[in-house]
Amino acid sequence: MKKYLFEIFLLIFIIIPFIYLGINYDTLPERVPTHFGLDGTANGWSQKSTLWVMPAGICALLYVVMFLIPILDPKKRIALMGKKYNQLRAIFAIFFSLLSIYLIYISKEGSLENPNVFFAILGLLFLMFGNYLQALRENYFFGIRTPWTLESEVVWRKTHRLGARLWVSGGLLTIILSAIIRNALALGISFLVIVGVMSIIPIVYSYIEYRKEQNKL
Repeated sequence: MKKYLFEIFLLIFIIIPFIYLGINYDTLPERVPTHFGLDGTANGWSQKSTLWVMPAGICALLYVVMFLIPILDPKKRIALMGKKYNQLRAIFAIFFSLLSIYLIYISKEGSLENPNVFFAILGLLFLMFGNYLQALRENYFFGIRTPWTLESEVVWRKTHRLGARLWVSGGLLTIILSAIIRNALALGISFLVIVGVMSIIPIVYSYIEYRKEQNKL
C-alpha cells in the first residue's frame, strides 16, 4: 500500500506542471522563448505547443526513466539502495516539477529577468544530488560512470566519495555566487567553471585510482 501511495505522491508533482501550463496556455504568445544566453537574454524561440514536451514533459519522462531503472539494472545494484533511491526519486520529482513551472512562467513573461534565481535553483539541485552520490551503488545508469569506475567497485566508491564533496561544494558555491554576483554574464561563466570542475576532476581521479589499483596487482 505504501508503495502505491508513494507513486501517487510522485505523480501529483509530475502532473502539476501540465495543470499550470493548461491554465496559462491561452495567455501565452504563439512563439515563446525556450532558450536563453548566459546573460539571461532569450536567443531561441519555439511554438508554445513545445512547452507540453519541454519543460512540462521532462517531469513525466524523468518519472518513467527512474521508475524503470531498478527493473532494467542488470546488476540490481540500484535496488540495493532501497529507501535512498526512492528519496532521490522524490527529490528529482519535486525539484523538476518546480523548475518546469518556473520555466513555463519565464516563457509566459518573455524573458529571464533574474537569471540569478535560475542559477540558484541549479545550485540547489547540485547540492541535493551530491548528498546522494556516495549512496549510489555501481550501476550503468546513474553516477560518475567512467570506464574505470565501472571496472572496479573500489574505484567507483572512492570516485563517488570525492564527487559527493565536489557536488555539494559546487552547489553551495553556485548558490552563494547567485546571491552576490549581479552581472548575469559573469555569473554564467562562473557557473560553467564550477560545472567543469565538478565534471572533470572525478573523471581524472577515477583514472588515477584505477591505475593505482592495477599497479598493485
